[in-house]
Amino acid sequence: MSNIRKGDEVIVLAGKDKGKRGTVAQRVSADYVVVEGVNVAKKATKPNPMAGTTGGIVDKLMPIHVSNVALFNAASGKADRMGSKVVDGKKVRTYKSTGEVVKA
Repeated sequence: MSNIRKGDEVIVLAGKDKGKRGTVAQRVSADYVVVEGVNVAKKATKPNPMAGTTGGIVDKLMPIHVSNVALFNAASGKADRMGSKVVDGKKVRTYKSTGEVVKA
């Protein structure tokens, strides 16, 4: 069971965007996630008349390592670790500090 999933609200723990919050848009691999509004890079693109795209500088969301993000607990307003327990025969993710089930 992975700690960080698509749709989770996370907070960045390290790097140039430390302290920023965002939602996980995509899970690139087992170790990397793309978070909306975090780790944005400028990319120069060529125009492509066949696809109808114009050239110029475009913002691109880059992946960030999962060790640099943590689940955001809205109840406490801080980053939180994830635990797991079995509820009604299903394994669910919980916040370590409060024991509440993570809603995702």
